[in-house]
Amino acid sequence: MKRAPNFDHLARIYRWMELFTFGPWLARCRFAFLPRLLNARNALVLGDGDGRFTARLLQQNPSVLIDALDASPRMLQALVLNASPRSGRIRVHPADARLWIPANPPYDLVATHFFLDCLSTREVADLAARLRPHLTPHARWVISEFATPRSPFGWFIALPVVTALYFAFGVLTGLDRFHLPNHHQALSQAGFTLLDRQQRLGGLLVSELWSPAEHLGGQSPTG
Repeated sequence: MKRAPNFDHLARIYRWMELFTFGPWLARCRFAFLPRLLNARNALVLGDGDGRFTARLLQQNPSVLIDALDASPRMLQALVLNASPRSGRIRVHPADARLWIPANPPYDLVATHFFLDCLSTREVADLAARLRPHLTPHARWVISEFATPRSPFGWFIALPVVTALYFAFGVLTGLDRFHLPNHHQALSQAGFTLLDRQQRLGGLLVSELWSPAEHLGGQSPTG
């Protein structure tokens, strides 16, 4: 297994990098389904960067406990700082998600915001298969990600943007990925069902809500 990229030295500037490149749009993706997550009681948040989703979830859901996992100790420090004064409900795990064994199952919420793009399709599939037995039957997995739509916009705008981002993070963190994983394929093969989907910036950004309950498969995601 390849070494995880090192985001430590980006922890202090992560928010400003994001605002400079995409303004408020990444944050809007993270929070798109937040009103539907307020009944969660035991959440697993993977790679939340400096923790803005974690902080907002703690603020709006006074009962949730969170396992926050990141391979970068400094990102976890920033996450805890941003969650203050509610950080007492966070259990911190500095670890590689590809190897980590869930510590406090069962979880009724998983959150991965701009995290799966650091993995290969196979690694996403392995992660989903490993997490599924540790989720409640009606858990929700909320995902924010970049996408490259099959359209002229996707070919001539989204794909060059995503390629440039991979190049930049490769230089800054050692990330060795060059294209987005097919997380739809990976999650579907692991038994998850897509419940809802929102697009932003012409489909360059997507927010999705998934469930481990396969019997929900007849539902259609909204665009």
